[in-house]
Amino acid sequence: MSKELSYTIEEVSQLLKVSKLTLYDLVKKGEIPVFRIGRQIRIDAKDLDNYILQLKTNGSLKFPIEPPKNDTRSLDKIVISGQDLVLDILGKHIEKHSSFKTLRAYTGSLNSLISMYNGDCDIVSLHMFDGDTGEYNLPYIKKILVGYPYIMLNLLSRKAGLYVKKGNPLHINSWLDLNKENIKLVNREKGSGARILLDEQLRLHNISSKNIQGYDYEESNHISVASAVSAGLADVGVGSEKVAKMVGIDFIPLINERYDLVVLKTPETERLINTVKNILSSTQFKSEVNSLGDYDTSQTGKIMYETE
Repeated sequence: MSKELSYTIEEVSQLLKVSKLTLYDLVKKGEIPVFRIGRQIRIDAKDLDNYILQLKTNGSLKFPIEPPKNDTRSLDKIVISGQDLVLDILGKHIEKHSSFKTLRAYTGSLNSLISMYNGDCDIVSLHMFDGDTGEYNLPYIKKILVGYPYIMLNLLSRKAGLYVKKGNPLHINSWLDLNKENIKLVNREKGSGARILLDEQLRLHNISSKNIQGYDYEESNHISVASAVSAGLADVGVGSEKVAKMVGIDFIPLINERYDLVVLKTPETERLINTVKNILSSTQFKSEVNSLGDYDTSQTGKIMYETE
């Protein structure tokens, strides 16, 4: 295994036949050392071999996870789950203004929330539309984080809608147009905010997913969906405005979605919550987000809900 210099989280996940969230948890606990190349987390092949050897010897080998004597910084590692670029900016600010080290899990909203319930994530980003209330995020949080105290803070708002080919040749302008026979969809994976938005809109408009060509054709992120539309593999997909501009396709805005952060409230997370609050309310953070374009920071940092 040591023939390779280093591995990505995904590569190690495939090698060990475990989920990526399990690996993030091991990294968070300091059981597997990691290093960064840009935004990417990598695991040295020798460290992976040592970890496997440790398991084979019933844990008789231990990693030195205490900081060096000349390094007084905490080794606290936190996992931020979600896919928007702004979460990388948030992670950078957290590391700059605290002793936390941030790891990123690029997982959809619902699966991220379930991971938080299972103790695998520290900050979860959500954009889940509830068709019965017209509300974002809170109806889902109340059903999943049962018995847990938490705080929900607004990260930003953004427009969500439909990706279509340049010039919109099929004249797709609403959710109802997805029901047309000649329209092929590219979908998002189950548990993503975009998938939930689509499914709720189909339900509200009494459209059966069985009637939609391409409903089972899934991609795992906005860029892949937009790229599929751009390449002619599909006619339409659901996503956010910014990515449409990045890929060079047209965008049909249909809803303003709220993108929130959730953190569990415990004595251990009090410092993290205060750090995040201060960052979100800072002029510098909002300025960086606004410089990206197509984001609304008018409510950034606002407490949208908090349990007692």
